[in-house]
Amino acid sequence: MKIAIVGTGYVGLVSGTCFSEMGIEVVCVDIDRAKIERLQRGEIPIYEPGLDALVQKNVQAGRLSFATELAPHLNDVEAVFIAVGTPPGEDGSADLHYVLEVAREFGASINKYTLLVTKSTVPVGTAARIHQVVAAELARRGVEVEFDVASNPEFLKEGSAIQDFMSPDRVVVGVESERARELMMRLYRPFLLNNFRVIFMDVPSAEMTKYAANSMLATRISFMNDIANLCELVGADVNMVRRGIGSDERIGSKFLYPGCGYGGSCFPKDVKALIHTAEEYGYRMRVLQAVEEVNGRQKEVLFGKLKRHFGGDLRGRRIALWGLAFKPETDDMREATSLVLIRLLNEAGAVVTVYDPVAMDECRRAVGDRVRYAADMYEAAKDADALLLVTEWKEFRIPDWTALKKAMHSPVLFDGRNIYDRTDVRKAGFTYYYIGG
Repeated sequence: MKIAIVGTGYVGLVSGTCFSEMGIEVVCVDIDRAKIERLQRGEIPIYEPGLDALVQKNVQAGRLSFATELAPHLNDVEAVFIAVGTPPGEDGSADLHYVLEVAREFGASINKYTLLVTKSTVPVGTAARIHQVVAAELARRGVEVEFDVASNPEFLKEGSAIQDFMSPDRVVVGVESERARELMMRLYRPFLLNNFRVIFMDVPSAEMTKYAANSMLATRISFMNDIANLCELVGADVNMVRRGIGSDERIGSKFLYPGCGYGGSCFPKDVKALIHTAEEYGYRMRVLQAVEEVNGRQKEVLFGKLKRHFGGDLRGRRIALWGLAFKPETDDMREATSLVLIRLLNEAGAVVTVYDPVAMDECRRAVGDRVRYAADMYEAAKDADALLLVTEWKEFRIPDWTALKKAMHSPVLFDGRNIYDRTDVRKAGFTYYYIGG
C-alpha cells in the first residue's frame, strides 16, 4: 500500500514516518524545496524525541521518501493525506488556503479512484468545500474520476507523538462511503491489532470531534487556573483541591494541574476556531470565550507576582527564565507563555536571561536580541534578582539548591508549574511563589 502526505510539518512528518514504520510506502510532499532537501539529507526540521532515528531507518528501508510535487505520485497512491498548516486569522478563523490548494492540485491530476483525507485540523464543513473544489477541477478537465473525501483528525501530543501514533487510544475517521471506510480500516489495522479501535462516523462529526476534544482539555486547564487564583485569595491549598476533585472518577486527574497558561499549536488555535465557527452560525460559545480569556490572563500571573514582590518597579532587575517551549519535550514556542513574559519584562525595563534545553534557536528566531541566552540553567540564574520557572523540563525538577542560591543575586523563585515542594524550597533559603499561592 502506498500513500502520499502533503505537508512536512509536525503532523505530516510524524504521521508519514509512523505509517512507513508499519510497512506502508509513504511519500511526503512539501512545496518548501529547502525543507525537502534538508529531509533528504537526513536533517529533521522539528524536535520530537525519537523522530530522527525513525526517519533515517525508513528512508534507508525505501519506505519513506520526500518530494516537492504531488502530481507525479498520484497514479501510484491509494490515498492522499492533507497535513498542511491552518493558521488562525485575525478573527480566529482557520486559514484554509493551503488545504484548498492541495484539493485543487489533487483534482487537477487524479486519473483513478483516490481517497483524499484531511488530517489538518479544519472547521466543520471543510470536507464539503474540498469535495466541491476537486469536483470543479475534474469538470474543468472534462473527466469523470471517482474519489472520496474523508476526515482523520490527529490527536498527537508533542513530546510523545510517536507513541501516540503507534499505540493510539482511538482513531477517529469520518467517511461517506463504504469504499473509503474499507481503505481507512486497512490502513490503520497494523496499528491496532491488539486493541482495534477505529471510531467511524460521518465527516462533519469527525471534524467537530477534534475541536471539541482540544477545547474540553483547554477548558479543564483554564478552570483549574481560575480555581488556583481563587485559592490564593481565600487561603486554600490548590494542590489539595486538585487531589480532592481529581480523585472523583467522574472527573479524573488529567489536565487539572494549575500553571501559567497553555500554549502551543493546538489549544489556542482550536479554541479560537470553534468560537469563530459558532459565530458564523449565530451562536456564542460563552464557556470557550471565558476559557480563552482566563488563559490570556493566566500568562501574565507570574509577571504580576514578580512586580508585586519588587514593589512595582522592575527597571534594571535581572530576571532569569527557565523554559521557553510551551511544554517539555518540544521546541515549539507558538503561543508560549514565555513570549508573553519576555514582552512584559522588556516593557518593564528588566534584563532577561533565558535557558531552555531545546528551544533556544526557536527563541532566537522569535525574540532576537531582546534577551540574553545562557548555556545552561545555572548560567541563566547567575546574578539574577529572581528566577521564573516557565516550562517543567525534567532537568529543572531537582536543581542543586545550594549552587542555585549561590549563583543568584537574591534567591527568589516563581514556580509557574507548581513542580517544587514549597517546604524544601523555603528550607533552602528561597523566597518561593507558586500558582495559587
